[in-house]
Amino acid sequence: MRGFTRRSALKGAAGLALFAPGLGAPGLGRLTSLAAAATPAGARHGMSLFGDLKYAPDFGHLSYVDAAAPKGGRIVMLAPNAVFNQSFFTFNTLSSFSTKGDAPPRMELTFASLMKRAADEPDALYGQAAESVALSDDGNVLVFRLREAARFFDGTPLLASDVAFSLTTLKEKGHADIVLPLRQMVSAVASGEREVTVTLSGRQSRELKLVLAELPIFSAKWYEGREFGASTLEAPLGSGPYRVGNLQQGRFIEYERVPDWWGADLPINRGAYNFDVIRIEFFRDRQSGFEAFKKGAITFREEFTSKTWATEYNFPAMEAGKIKKELLPAEALPDFQAWYLNTRSEKFADPRTREAIGLAFDFEWLNTNLFYNSYTRTSSFFEKSVYAAEGEPSEAELAILEPFRDRLPETVFGPAVTPPVSDGSGADRTNLRRASELLSEAGWQRQGGQLTGADGTPLSIEFLIQSDPTSERILGKFVASLMRLGIDATIRPVDSAQFQARLDEFNFDIIGLRFSGSATPLESLKSSFSSEAAGLSSSRNYAGIRNEVVDTLVDMALAAPDRDSHRTVVTALDRVLRAHHYVVPEWYQDSHKVAHWDLFSRPATKPAFDFPFETTWWYDEEKAKRIGMAG
Repeated sequence: MRGFTRRSALKGAAGLALFAPGLGAPGLGRLTSLAAAATPAGARHGMSLFGDLKYAPDFGHLSYVDAAAPKGGRIVMLAPNAVFNQSFFTFNTLSSFSTKGDAPPRMELTFASLMKRAADEPDALYGQAAESVALSDDGNVLVFRLREAARFFDGTPLLASDVAFSLTTLKEKGHADIVLPLRQMVSAVASGEREVTVTLSGRQSRELKLVLAELPIFSAKWYEGREFGASTLEAPLGSGPYRVGNLQQGRFIEYERVPDWWGADLPINRGAYNFDVIRIEFFRDRQSGFEAFKKGAITFREEFTSKTWATEYNFPAMEAGKIKKELLPAEALPDFQAWYLNTRSEKFADPRTREAIGLAFDFEWLNTNLFYNSYTRTSSFFEKSVYAAEGEPSEAELAILEPFRDRLPETVFGPAVTPPVSDGSGADRTNLRRASELLSEAGWQRQGGQLTGADGTPLSIEFLIQSDPTSERILGKFVASLMRLGIDATIRPVDSAQFQARLDEFNFDIIGLRFSGSATPLESLKSSFSSEAAGLSSSRNYAGIRNEVVDTLVDMALAAPDRDSHRTVVTALDRVLRAHHYVVPEWYQDSHKVAHWDLFSRPATKPAFDFPFETTWWYDEEKAKRIGMAG
């Protein structure tokens, strides 16, 4: 599962017959016979959504690592991305897979999973704690065979009972991004000391088998007498390549490499996890973090502020050549950054109101005056990927969309909806005039300079942000244009804890977030766009989308039998989402802005579907000596 990037806020049913023969749930007897047939003799070393694998059973290591990379040293950073309940600005719990509290990024490094993703393939996993997996013919039963070497940090063996406990617990008590897909897991049982049988409902997507194989494995014994998900600074007993070391709540956390880790020499891990210490620092604002980087207190930084990147990397260490500043290729992943309009609120129910709000945003002015022309406007919910709709619908897309024509905006059937282009003035009169017309059509009336509804209630909008001067500066022109339209627009900065709490409970009008999805989006579609997720606390359906056609297209995508049909359905879904104006699209860039003290070396190849710098780069002693930072 992909997560969100540093919050600019920062890591996826009528007509199903076309794609999903035999979707009914199998009977118990059928499940039992399949489980018996799926023995290790028919097992594989890896699995993917559609069965294709790049690496053979005898592969030595992944092609984007250096298998001979030295171990040692440390990297100190601000986390550029996070998952589940993790926060960029603080932490008050080490429970990272539930909805309670703010957890530090990278807690997942302290746990092993059954399998691990190869970042140079769109959706392939290879064995980690599991040495093999067998899958029944209909995909409803998986049998994982565990490695005898797998251990928790206290030396106790990692057994099938631990895996069964973990999957069952996460289904019942995990974060919404986990709970939602696991609803289609019927059971996870220890069918032997080191054999786990997982039974699925028959209504699951192809991705569920990958999702559950990547989830953390907890010690069932350790959790006896402990509440799962409780806010605690006691590190859970792990079995991964790192363990929790020094920490100060809300200030920093160190992950220490486990020197005798049982999984270090597995093909999927060889050449990875090279730093002895991965330290993550937390600051309440970006500028404080940047000042720490200038002094060498932080050694790796991914920059998310264009002005800083363009004008502020001129300090002494930079000029002395001790710091490298680079643009590294972005991933070929769906990427989406936008302001989400919370349609759970009646004032955003009419799509004309939502479209009008979008017309007030002048990206061209912002890009020229604040972004140094470094960004491109986002259009698609699946930007930078093969799923982004372009131009007119294809015949295959139309075949999917036509049955719903009477329930869809006519714009779905023309060129893909794209954000308006402004004149760059900061208050484009043509766009604002059209916005006023749409607001009037939606029933808003102007009274004394203020738009009101039929009941006299003023149209007010609050942008919820985490306290950050940069975000306020970015929103300035947008807010001013909304006020010109007669909308009472305000900005509400809150601290990280308040932000997360209001995010989880959908207690906001408009919120800005960026997400990077999986290379083959499936389960994330349900969490992001389905009616079911709209009412589920902490889900990613921030816009509160409840649309029967969207639900149907999501189900069709989850049931697609091959990559081509999956791509066609998701592209059609993109057209539908864009035509409803659930969000105001923001911007994207095709590269990572990276600055780091010249202490590190890295493999020659960056994988296409991830940027795993903290697990594939390494500390270079000679470089550190050259800039006077060795030891």
